[in-house]
Amino acid sequence: MAERENRRDRREREETPEFADRLVAINRVSKTVKGGKRFGFAALVVVGDQRGRVGFGKGKAKEVPEAIRKATEQAKRQMIRVPLRDGRTLHHDTNGRHGAGKVVMRAADAGTGIIAGGPMRAVFEMLGVQDVVAKSLGSQNPYNMIRATLDGLKQEASPRMVANRRGKKVADILKKPDAEVVEA
Repeated sequence: MAERENRRDRREREETPEFADRLVAINRVSKTVKGGKRFGFAALVVVGDQRGRVGFGKGKAKEVPEAIRKATEQAKRQMIRVPLRDGRTLHHDTNGRHGAGKVVMRAADAGTGIIAGGPMRAVFEMLGVQDVVAKSLGSQNPYNMIRATLDGLKQEASPRMVANRRGKKVADILKKPDAEVVEA
């Protein structure tokens, strides 16, 4: 009996590691009814473990805390894993796109910091990226900016992933083309 409880506790700890969350936007909407106005709230939240996993969610409710709770739950269910170089930056430059929102993300040297605006900054902070240069083009809508950022991050591939896909060794992938000419 005690063994079953220990197993369940261990499983719950593995399923719910410590996540950080960031409230990106909150929107108040009103509905005009016969007696006046009814207000509702929509929240946009980004959640991540700051070690390569990130997700976003949106929630709607009559109260702000309930909307934030719903958004956080949805974000935890929709997390993606992104490979990071040295645990601090992207492996390569990438572009993301969603609707009219376009983002450009570039890997950066150590010490650069997160150079990105608004919703993109929240995604990078929750992901655990420390050095990145990013620019949002097109839509200023925070929902589309986050979706475009996640679209670009899904395209991110580590040298190990590329080597597995091509059936080669990691050293062959990372070898510079100039080095082959010098050896010959």
